[in-house]
Amino acid sequence: MNTIVKQIVRKGTFLFTLITAALLSGTQNTFAQAESPKEDDFFKIMKIPAPEGTILEVGGLCTLPNGTLAVTTRRGDIFMVENPTGRHPFFRKFASGLHEVLGAAWKDGALYVVQRGELTKLADTNMDGKADVFETIYAWPLSGNYHEYSFGPKLAPDGSFFVTLNLGFPYDWWHPKSFVPWRGWALNIKEDGTVTPWAAGFRSPCGISMIDGELWYSDNQGDWVGSGSIMPVKKGAFMGHPSSLVWTGLPNSPLKLTSEQFFAKNNPRIEFDKDGQPVKPQDIVNEKFKTEFEAKKEIPELQLPAVWLPHGILGISNSEIVKIPEGAFGPFEGQLLVCDQGQSMVDRIFLEKVNGEYQGAAWAFRSGFQSGIVRLAWLPDGSLAAGETNRGWGSAGEATMGLQRLVWNNKVPFEMRTIRAMPDGFEIEFTKPVDKKVAEDLASYSIESYIYKYHGVYGSPPVNTEKCPITGVKLSADGLKARLIVNNLRRYYIHTITLGAIRDKENYFNLVHPTAYYTLNNIPEGQKLSMSEVSTFNSAKTAATTAVKKAVPGKKVVPAKAVAPNAIPTYAEVQPLLLKNTCLSCHNATKRQVGPAYVDVAKRKYSVNELVQLIHNPKPEHWPDYSTPMPPMPQVPKEEARKIALWIKSLAK
Repeated sequence: MNTIVKQIVRKGTFLFTLITAALLSGTQNTFAQAESPKEDDFFKIMKIPAPEGTILEVGGLCTLPNGTLAVTTRRGDIFMVENPTGRHPFFRKFASGLHEVLGAAWKDGALYVVQRGELTKLADTNMDGKADVFETIYAWPLSGNYHEYSFGPKLAPDGSFFVTLNLGFPYDWWHPKSFVPWRGWALNIKEDGTVTPWAAGFRSPCGISMIDGELWYSDNQGDWVGSGSIMPVKKGAFMGHPSSLVWTGLPNSPLKLTSEQFFAKNNPRIEFDKDGQPVKPQDIVNEKFKTEFEAKKEIPELQLPAVWLPHGILGISNSEIVKIPEGAFGPFEGQLLVCDQGQSMVDRIFLEKVNGEYQGAAWAFRSGFQSGIVRLAWLPDGSLAAGETNRGWGSAGEATMGLQRLVWNNKVPFEMRTIRAMPDGFEIEFTKPVDKKVAEDLASYSIESYIYKYHGVYGSPPVNTEKCPITGVKLSADGLKARLIVNNLRRYYIHTITLGAIRDKENYFNLVHPTAYYTLNNIPEGQKLSMSEVSTFNSAKTAATTAVKKAVPGKKVVPAKAVAPNAIPTYAEVQPLLLKNTCLSCHNATKRQVGPAYVDVAKRKYSVNELVQLIHNPKPEHWPDYSTPMPPMPQVPKEEARKIALWIKSLAK
């Protein structure tokens, strides 16, 4: 069955690619589209081989000045990996018996790690290759809750350290709590143990990072977190999740916002069933809701995302952020990469500042890692080490753990290199010159915008979606930049920018990643383009006009043959719906991922109507061996859910 389904999926995808290419580019370019290079034609994933029996549920990575890679694990071991880029790296156990080591930093000849309850300094004073000094720099309180993870440390420019502390997850896990001081906070810790609470409002801040001397982090979707994002962490800021506000009354808190003040303006969505038991609140489809930027008008301390990472598209549990160093990864030098645990992938981000605030564009970059990625570290040869684990969570990569490298082969992919906000739209820069004919056609571009709800419900569907009409495009003389005039730009919204028809000039290849997601926190001032200097040609409108002109007056128009309501769609037909509704973030056609494979769902012999109901209102108790329950998806239109259900049911045959 699996082999048959894989063949169906591959053939369906290939056919869909050919049809799309023919429609966009004409029959003569169909095979150029089908043969366009993909991610792995430029960035190779290579394994860092470890000795047999070595358990590397990686929690932290750190590259030492001599090129050795320090690897810390969730099981409390620390390895020093010498020659990590060679064919035969040497693993030396540096320490063991620690408590869940989820990060590491090197300073002045010593390794600093974060255990569940403390920041610890490790040193090898007798030079035998093993740590013989274990010094507690600072210990924070623990309640014993299983979800009280601790992340870091990250080294600040002044030599101090930053750590972030996860909230605890009680029985009603959909509303995590701060059971003891500073859970849900970032702390600044000096070498002498002096501690300064830095910022509050974190939920599950695994992605603590230091970028150009500034603290950043990524968080995971949940209550008050509609989707993943990256944000700078400023002293005294409120990052959005209210549970940690219970400690703002302590004397050394830099934030004075209280829980009472927050919930006076925001519904906590604490709900109970008829027996008085707490129940998980669900999204209300047609409610009057609040966005995060609207909440900021009432709570000035609230930090908005610099760049949103759309849930189910650019990950489901975003983790560490790193900056691409000089000389690495070609045209993307200086940009950011963000890893994701759930989808076993890496995203790319271009940042810019407009009116003093960060914003920018995000793209998928490389998928296909063997397990969930939680840590990244640059190696001496310019390759990127990825530390992986998925115990306790699902991930797209089926392995329970991994240590891999991402290696660029020095070939430049055809990609959008940057997107910059303009007073009247966007300027897109490419890595290679584009074909002039398609680049000056407005039909080659599509933009729409949306945002997420800010509420005490687990995650949020995209809301307030609107089209952003493109009225003009100006191509640079070298073919490397296209400036678009775009109507209906909306501040603070995510703008989905799709360039499905754009081709490079030399080979007529399509973009490796044709869709970007730009978070528009500010619209810059400046000179706008005049309509006299742009192309307004739109082949889609021209084709429609031609069709109308060719219609014969008085001739009866024969309507298209109606599609049978129970017609089974192909994978090519259903794939856009699976992508649009973020189904593929947790499910795969033939293999277990975060959720069950569709072939396994099909084996349950649900009816089509039952499958539609399960999409809108899942029953996690049907799948007790999966740790992550599927959220209700009432926002999926019924006709789309039915088409998905018909396809799933067909896999049982």
